[in-house]
Amino acid sequence: MKVLVTLISFFIFSCSTSSIERPSAGRLKRTVWDKGAMVSAANPHAVDAAVEIIKKGGSAVDAAIAAHAVLGLVEPQSSGLGGGGFMLNYDFASGGLTFIDGREIAPAKATMDMFMKDGNVMSFREAWVSGKAVGSPGAVALYKTAHERSGKMPWDELFLYAIDLAENGFKVSARLAGFVKALQSYGRLSINEGSKDYFYPNGIPIKEGHILKNQQYANTLKKISNEGIKGFYEGPIAESIVESATKEPNPGSLSINDLKNYSTVIRPVICGSFRDLSICTTSPPSSGGAQIMIAGIYDNLINNKMKQREKIQAFVDAQRLSYADRDHYFGDPDEVEIPIDALLHPDYLRQRSNEKFEPGAIPTPGDPSEFVSASIDIPIWGLDNTQEASGTTHISIIDFEGNAVSMTATIESAFGSHRWSSGFLLNNEMTDFSRKVPNDGSKLANAVAPNRRPRSSMSPTMIFDKYNNLLMITGSPGGNSIPAYVSKTILGVFDWGLSAQQAVDLPNIVARGEKVKIESSRHGKKIKRQLKKDGYKVSDFGRNEVSGLHLITVLPSKLDGAYDKRREGKVVYLNEK
Repeated sequence: MKVLVTLISFFIFSCSTSSIERPSAGRLKRTVWDKGAMVSAANPHAVDAAVEIIKKGGSAVDAAIAAHAVLGLVEPQSSGLGGGGFMLNYDFASGGLTFIDGREIAPAKATMDMFMKDGNVMSFREAWVSGKAVGSPGAVALYKTAHERSGKMPWDELFLYAIDLAENGFKVSARLAGFVKALQSYGRLSINEGSKDYFYPNGIPIKEGHILKNQQYANTLKKISNEGIKGFYEGPIAESIVESATKEPNPGSLSINDLKNYSTVIRPVICGSFRDLSICTTSPPSSGGAQIMIAGIYDNLINNKMKQREKIQAFVDAQRLSYADRDHYFGDPDEVEIPIDALLHPDYLRQRSNEKFEPGAIPTPGDPSEFVSASIDIPIWGLDNTQEASGTTHISIIDFEGNAVSMTATIESAFGSHRWSSGFLLNNEMTDFSRKVPNDGSKLANAVAPNRRPRSSMSPTMIFDKYNNLLMITGSPGGNSIPAYVSKTILGVFDWGLSAQQAVDLPNIVARGEKVKIESSRHGKKIKRQLKKDGYKVSDFGRNEVSGLHLITVLPSKLDGAYDKRREGKVVYLNEK
């Protein structure tokens, strides 16, 4: 462990860890997959469900659906049927990438000022657990779209593991028990009908090791299994969703028609160059483009003669510039014009890297207008005021055929809106919009609007060499910090010479706006002291603000995986069927 400690302590990027096998660009396009299969996810039950599907001959998509159905049961604070997600799917045979947008959608009766009261914006705490925060959930529709395109197993078999676990019970994990206890007097989880009896039987929060059963959840999955997604978006389950979302206090406007009309969207996959590699990720309303910007600006800021301290600064400054652009320009691409090609243009990133600003200053959004085609007008937006929570999860999978999935799913805050329906919790994704209406009349790219999808930081990502060989799958939960977390793994593996697990274990550094947040570990404190000395305004992460990185790298001889020890997942490697 001495090498790892040295790497983390001093953040050495150009290290001499020659014993570590690393992903490397091939000389040809792979035509045969012989690396086996791998699953990395945030809970052992979810990993086991995915492994079971893969062993039966299922695809990476089949395994991801099975895993997420389990996560909604055992990790309800992070995602579930009442939320949504993004899936990036790689088909080995064709080399094709597909991005399925299963993001939640605002109700048709949503208004730009729905979180305003008497000229003042509702507090996040009040908005979070309100019915106004609930959007049409997209997770189940995402399952269907993905399965129709890339599934191999029968639809109903994908839910068997989760149904069995819900009916027979599972041991409550330390993380789930901790969240339940912490929220007993915060929010409405211990007050609302359904959630209070499930999480607080007889008024007592469930404890670690408690056997928790959820027959309602099992019944919902059975209905989806037997009737397809119509069993979820129409009929009794849909009615229970609407009833929960429109209850006092602060009822929302979600309707049966909103649910019935929900649909996923196949969106463009965006790729950007990082040296001789391609970073491929999800386009807006995802924030995947921010990772391409971070890597590109970072690469323009560094040189081979730099000391470790200077490379940390380059990573920090690349984030600050990229977040400024992400916050200003990104929103729902069906509703607002986003100059994504210009923002990712290598010359624009080079231009951004040459901008000078003080360590304690807040970088302003860049102007990519000279890199935009004449047919596009770049809109002028007001100052973004979006706040994002971090109730999210991530799954990375490769199957025995070389097909891969990077899937990030969410219900927004911890336990979503705390509103219960048919055995699961509803999202509070509408608080991912800019809730405050600017007093000066300026418009925001991420403003609330009917049928609009809020901007998301979720950024499932894959890295390829120049021959389109897959080298990495990565992604994380973490709210606004997701682009920073994911970028850390990309640079960690491909620039700093680390293994997958070493890259995940590195202290998290998030630089958005005025402050730089540093993970409060022994090694993180050393980085914090140095950045503070260099003039940066630094702070610690919040207590529950942690990454959940799940990473797979393709090495010359095998697969290498990592799970985030800040949570409670695991990684399983299958080297033969």
